[in-house]
Amino acid sequence: MRITVLTVPDCPNAPVVRERITEALGGRETQVELVEVREEAEAARWGMTGSPTVLVDGVDPFAVADAPASVSCRLYRDEEGRPGGAPSIEALRQVLAGAGVSESVPVEECCGDDREVLDPIGRAGRGRRAPGERGLRAVHQAVLRHFAAAGQAPEPADLAAAAAEASRTVADVLAELGREDFLTLDADGRIRAAYPFSAVPTPHRLRLPSGVEAWAMCAIDALGVAAMLNQDIAVSSSDPVDGRPITVTFTGGSARWEPPEAVVFVGQRAEAGSAATVCCDALNFFADSTTADAWVRHHPEVHGRITSQAEALRIAEQTFGPLLVQD
Repeated sequence: MRITVLTVPDCPNAPVVRERITEALGGRETQVELVEVREEAEAARWGMTGSPTVLVDGVDPFAVADAPASVSCRLYRDEEGRPGGAPSIEALRQVLAGAGVSESVPVEECCGDDREVLDPIGRAGRGRRAPGERGLRAVHQAVLRHFAAAGQAPEPADLAAAAAEASRTVADVLAELGREDFLTLDADGRIRAAYPFSAVPTPHRLRLPSGVEAWAMCAIDALGVAAMLNQDIAVSSSDPVDGRPITVTFTGGSARWEPPEAVVFVGQRAEAGSAATVCCDALNFFADSTTADAWVRHHPEVHGRITSQAEALRIAEQTFGPLLVQD
């Protein structure tokens, strides 16, 4: 049996699907090949209809009839009908055992217009995990780890070793990371934000197990920190309409919301720019759907929708979970 995983460069779900394949194999030894696909013409040659696509002996067992070749993100449904960025372990187990499995879900069917809304969060499908070359990932991960350890942005000296390994200056690497919207810089080239963290106060406060406190850029970013660090954290925010406090406490991988009716609005402004500019202030916690609806009515310039707690957590985990994964 030959397994091929087709992904776009730096696809955040590539390590996820490889880990799930390993678990689904249950100790059986077989070759798993990872192939990076950059253009739609190449995707068509491989039979790739989104990233990641899994081929078993050259055949896509999750293929959707008439789905076009694509280098965009691909979504799948698990056994409970929930969408995700990779086939579930059980689905892979059935495929690798020779059994049938349900089809993947075209993006249009699953998310409708959400691709446009979520583009700034996930860098238009390219993900928030920096490329491995030119020292970008090493410096980016060093920035994120410093935020997690100290609750504030690192100084250039804290990043010098990571940049030097790529024979580059810290300023040069940070500038490139800023151009690609992995982080934002102020006029002096200092780090103002490194999604999910903010170097300046925001409505979304984080408390880490170490006791360190930090700020998150938005509601989705705040929820993503637990998955990124694989730690139990506490998120404190407030309803922008009536000021009611909202907390999300992670314990053992589960999230407890207060109030229980809290929701998240996921949206963006109709303009071009970085995620910090077009969507971070449009990704908010609300104490209930009533205040969320009121906020939407008063902000017609923002396009988006109210999401459930489960969906907000899924978006956050898919966006930020892979950021500190080691190669």
